[in-house]
Amino acid sequence: MSKAISFVVPAYNESAELPATLRSIHNATRETGCNYEIVVVDDASTDDTAELARRLDARVVPISRRQIAAARNAGARAAEGEILIFVDADTHITPEHVNGVLTALKENCAGGGARVLIGGGVPRWAKILVRVFSVFYFALNLGAGAFLFTTRENFFAVGGFDEQYFAGEEIFFTLALRKLGRFVLLPIPVITSGRKLRIYSPGKILHRTLAIVCGGRRAVTSRQKLDLWYGGEREG
Repeated sequence: MSKAISFVVPAYNESAELPATLRSIHNATRETGCNYEIVVVDDASTDDTAELARRLDARVVPISRRQIAAARNAGARAAEGEILIFVDADTHITPEHVNGVLTALKENCAGGGARVLIGGGVPRWAKILVRVFSVFYFALNLGAGAFLFTTRENFFAVGGFDEQYFAGEEIFFTLALRKLGRFVLLPIPVITSGRKLRIYSPGKILHRTLAIVCGGRRAVTSRQKLDLWYGGEREG
């Protein structure tokens, strides 16, 4: 039987965070009564990410690219659903998010996303940084990679996520969808892990952020200096 919704979850060494994420997806979607599947794209993990995903009733698609855009695209190609929802492996959703997606697409939105709240305790400087960033970023009506959605038709119409980018691919994806129609941000934020804000120093985060801002597109066309995304450090 084909699925109404496919959740695509890119994952690299996510054994600590992935189980809670998958449970949140199951709980959120079962309450809506929708027919769905979860596709976990295991991008060269060296831990038991794939095994945990299968235990939690997810279908695993293995790749070896170490690239977020490529992982999302691989999941979309393997997915059976007419609606694609991309959820990061450390992000939790609720029934309100699933219902919000269904309503937005029923109203002929091209796609959308959600604002983001940081879960767990983070330093005060991190709270201020996230708050300021969120005000400016979401004021531009841009989607965050933690949670994005569209239809299968629209996804392939825009060519998916641009694989020349190793970070910021969600921005270009958002802009492409906005050419097809309205892009909406759901009113309720998703909850995503604050681990990067706990692992890395404020100096390193600021330095890496400024390097991308100053370098523009060229700064995100390789993994070099993108260790905030690809370094693989995990808590605990």
